[in-house]
Amino acid sequence: MPSPYRAIFALPGTKSFSMAGLLGRMPLSMMGIGIVTMVSQLTGRYGLAGALSATVALSTALIGPQISRLVDRHGQRRVLRPAALVSLTAVTALLLCAKYAAPDWTLFVCAALIGSVPSVGSMIRARWAALYRNVPRQLHTAYSFESVLDEVCFVFGPIISIGLSTVWFPEAGPLLAGCFLAAGVFWLTSQRATEPVPHPREQHSRGSALRARGLQVLVATFVATGAIFGSIDVVTVAYAEELGHKSMASVVLAVYAAGSCLAGALFGLLHFKGAPAPRWLVGVVTMAVSMIPLQLVGNLPLLAVALFVAGLSVAPTMITTMALVEQHVPRAKLTEGMTWVSTGLSVGVALGSSVAGWVIDAAGADVGYAVPGVSGAVAVLVGLLGYRRLKRPVTQRGGSTDGHGTDGRPEEQRSLA
Repeated sequence: MPSPYRAIFALPGTKSFSMAGLLGRMPLSMMGIGIVTMVSQLTGRYGLAGALSATVALSTALIGPQISRLVDRHGQRRVLRPAALVSLTAVTALLLCAKYAAPDWTLFVCAALIGSVPSVGSMIRARWAALYRNVPRQLHTAYSFESVLDEVCFVFGPIISIGLSTVWFPEAGPLLAGCFLAAGVFWLTSQRATEPVPHPREQHSRGSALRARGLQVLVATFVATGAIFGSIDVVTVAYAEELGHKSMASVVLAVYAAGSCLAGALFGLLHFKGAPAPRWLVGVVTMAVSMIPLQLVGNLPLLAVALFVAGLSVAPTMITTMALVEQHVPRAKLTEGMTWVSTGLSVGVALGSSVAGWVIDAAGADVGYAVPGVSGAVAVLVGLLGYRRLKRPVTQRGGSTDGHGTDGRPEEQRSLA
C-alpha cells in the first residue's frame, strides 16, 4: 500500500471500522442488481424488476437522511442497529414473497421497507472526518480510500449477486447481501472508540442539512448521476441476455467499477491546492461525455472497454463531492449531509433503473443505453446552473459551544490527529 494510504491507518481502530464499512456497503452494489436478476429469473418481467429496484432506491432516499439525522443526534450505535434489523426483516419477506409468487403489491411493500438500510459509507466517512478534519491531505486520502472500497464493492458485488442468482438459485444474491449488511453494521457499531460524538443541540436547532444551498446543488446533480448508474445496471443485464450471455453482465459491470477503482486509488495519491468546485464540474462533464460511446457498441467486449473508460471519472468525482459537502454543511450535520448525496444517487438510481426497464420492454436493450446518455446531459446542465453556489463555502460551525473544542471534535480525537 503506498505510504499516503499507510499514514491514514496510523490511528487505532481505523482499520477495523474501515473493513466493517466494506462489509456493510456490499449490499449497495448487490441488492438492486440482485433484485433485478431474481425477479427477471422468476417472472421474465424486466419492467417489474426495475420498478422493485427503483422502489428500494426511492425508499432509501426518503428514509436514509432521517436515519443519518438521528445518528448525528444520538450516535451510530443507538440508531444503526434497529434500522438494520428492519431492513433485514424486509429482505427476508421479499425473498419469500418472490419465491412463492405472492401478489406484486407485497413485493413493493417489502421493497419499500428495505429502504431503512443505513448509509454505511456516510458513517465511515464521518469517522474519518472526526479524526482528520484538521489534516486536509490525510482526509483527502481517507476519502479516496473509501471511494476505492466503494468500487471494490461494485467490482465484486454484481459478480457475486448475479452469479449466485443465475447459477445457484434466484434468491441467493439478495440473501447474501442481507448477510453482509448484518455483519457490517453490527461489527461497526461495536467499535465505540472511533464513533463520532453526537450533536443533539445543533441538530435540533438548525434544521436539515439540506438547507445548505451548495448541498442542494450536489444532491440535484447526483440525482442525474444516479440515473446513469441505475440505468447502466439494468440495460447491461438485458443486453447481455439478448446476446445469450446473461451471466457475463456481472463481469462487464465489474469492469466499469474497476475503472473507477483504479482512478480513485491514483487520485488519492495526489495533493490538490485549489478549490474543489472546478474539479468537481470537470468530473461531471467527463462522466457525461463517457456515456456517448455506449450508444455505438455492438458486442460485450467493446461494451466492457467503453464502460472501463467511463468508470475512470466516477471515483474522482465522488471524492471531490465529499470534500464539497464538508465545505457546505455544518460539522454537526456532516453524516446527514453525506447521506443526502447518497440520497440523490438513490433517487437517480430509482429513476434510471425504472425508466431503463420500461424502455427495454418497449424497444429493446440497444435503445436502453440512451437513458444513461440523457442522464449525463442533465447532470451537466444542473451542475452548470448551480456552479456559482459551490464556489462559496459556508463558515463551518462546531465551536466550543458543543463542548468538543474549537474544531468540533472531542479532545482525545484532536490529540490523536
